[in-house]
Amino acid sequence: WRFLINDYLRGRPVLKRTVVLVDARHGLKDVDREVMKMLDDAAVSYHLVLTKSDKVKATDLAKTIDAIRAEAVKHPAAHPLILPTSSETGLGLAELRTAILEAACT
Repeated sequence: WRFLINDYLRGRPVLKRTVVLVDARHGLKDVDREVMKMLDDAAVSYHLVLTKSDKVKATDLAKTIDAIRAEAVKHPAAHPLILPTSSETGLGLAELRTAILEAACT
């Protein structure tokens, strides 16, 4: 699958940005880091989007965002904006839509 995905990503010059979904309750896992490296290697820009942000206390969410931001800085294809979201409360969905539209229009 990895080769198939890499070929797909590299063969799509119109692909502006991808989205990597990260569970806010757990932060970055090894599988997330693998995806980030794969996107870096393919030179495909990506947003890190935290899901289920409503399930985490505000102080813990801030710490998770800081930790992810510190790690994302080391990845050349990572967009600097980390987007916490919640499908239940609607948190961050407008910001995510805006980020997607901005990426599509550039």
